[in-house]
Amino acid sequence: MRLLRTLRIMNQGQPEVQLSALRLKYHERKDAFLEENIKIKNPFCIFRDWLELALKTPEILEPNAAALATVNPQGKPSNRFVLVKEATAEGFTFFTNYGSRKADDILENPNVAISFYWMPLRRSVRIEGVAEKIPKADSLKYFHERPRASQIGAIASPQSRRIPSRGYLDELEAGIKAQLGPEEEVPLPNWGGYLVRPNLIEFWQGQTDRLHDRIRFRRGQGVQTEVDGKLIHGGEDGWIYERLAP
Repeated sequence: MRLLRTLRIMNQGQPEVQLSALRLKYHERKDAFLEENIKIKNPFCIFRDWLELALKTPEILEPNAAALATVNPQGKPSNRFVLVKEATAEGFTFFTNYGSRKADDILENPNVAISFYWMPLRRSVRIEGVAEKIPKADSLKYFHERPRASQIGAIASPQSRRIPSRGYLDELEAGIKAQLGPEEEVPLPNWGGYLVRPNLIEFWQGQTDRLHDRIRFRRGQGVQTEVDGKLIHGGEDGWIYERLAP
């Protein structure tokens, strides 16, 4: 009720927004995401196919944008969007300031979760796994592939730390530009990549009748003993999979 009252205030003079009435049309039953249609029972192969379709969908401007969830030592979760820059059979890589809140959380608890949502496709992918820093040489290589302005911005921003104003950042940036000049190579700051090695990948596809499709893949020590051929099935490359109720 409090949220609805807030919406009424925000929309003074305009038709009232009722969140409970918002309802998109999703997939029809004939387009259900079925196990028998998965040619290779490996979640990386499915993710690659879904990502390729997202890349070809004009309405999806940043198909590599994903929400990253971390947990601090006190057990409090934090969530923010990052851009996944690589997705391979090893896992999913993103880059950040190693002094940021997310990096502090990962240092204490490397268990993280990533969620992609491609709304025009009515599809989502949830990933759970363990984050680890990638080799410094790989971070350095990618850092210098970024636009020069982005490189300087990474140095200028003490990510997640308190600053007095926007002008403070502008002054830091101007000072760095003056120091480096137009040609000098930008040095790598306390910044780099994390590889998230997944132990769980879940694929969700929305259905108009709300009987959404959810197929979850898992791997790890002992999971193969769970396979019963009814609820839990053996996949490829050490993965098992199961269908979840929506």
